[in-house]
Amino acid sequence: MDATVFLAVLFAAACHAGWNAVVKIGLDAFSTTSLIAVGAGVVAIVLLPFFPIPPAAAWPWLIASMILHLAYYIALIEAYRAGDMGQVYPIARGTAPLMTGTLSPFLVGESLDLLTWIGILGLAFGVLLISFRGGQDIARFERRAVGFALVTAVTITGYSFVDGIGARISGNAVAYTLWLFALDGVMMLMVALYWRGTAFVPHLKRYWKSGVFGGGLSMASYGIAIWAMTVAPIALVAALRETSVLFGSIIAVIFLKEKLRANRVVAAVMIVGGMMLIRLH
Repeated sequence: MDATVFLAVLFAAACHAGWNAVVKIGLDAFSTTSLIAVGAGVVAIVLLPFFPIPPAAAWPWLIASMILHLAYYIALIEAYRAGDMGQVYPIARGTAPLMTGTLSPFLVGESLDLLTWIGILGLAFGVLLISFRGGQDIARFERRAVGFALVTAVTITGYSFVDGIGARISGNAVAYTLWLFALDGVMMLMVALYWRGTAFVPHLKRYWKSGVFGGGLSMASYGIAIWAMTVAPIALVAALRETSVLFGSIIAVIFLKEKLRANRVVAAVMIVGGMMLIRLH
């Protein structure tokens, strides 16, 4: 993978971890997710006039991505309701690269060599390991939480392929990203108003700055990944994006003063080793 693309995706992963750590406003998972989506939509709509409208051939992919993102939000929220976020999230993010790598040769004709597969496996299992604290945590896993976490992984895999292909067809990754987040924001606003009614409006008024800030970072993070998928294999970009879990763990230890557990050290070594093997592709 080209060094510029490699570093850009790592930067995007760091941004993803950063906005997740900074935007902690005390709301439930649904309200926070909706607020970030709406905030990203506002930023996208402001920027839309400066970029071209994607060609007609890209719109089926945009619509499909919007549907997959809605499924992602619902599955992730349900997983959070049933289980611990610190474990559910890495399960979802850790298994997605494995699914993407497995399907890549069949869906986009991008085969991976042995060293790259070893890198993806190391990175994915490192992401999984970073959440484990011991046997008691594993024992607390609930089927519903794990099930929705795996459904979340399926949706991540789905929208990674859809957006990678869609952005390639559009010919302009930035324009594709802006339209995706604009549509996504409008959709999530309607969903939030439908499910929560006017009770969601005070959240918008009170936390709109956090929503715009977090949404802008979220859009920038995924927008970089979408661009990267137009110039590099989708499976490799999808795998590198999951290093956000490592950056999140670093933030937790340094700034939130969480304990540096042995599993985090081992996981970090696995993730960094996987990154280096992917870089060699």
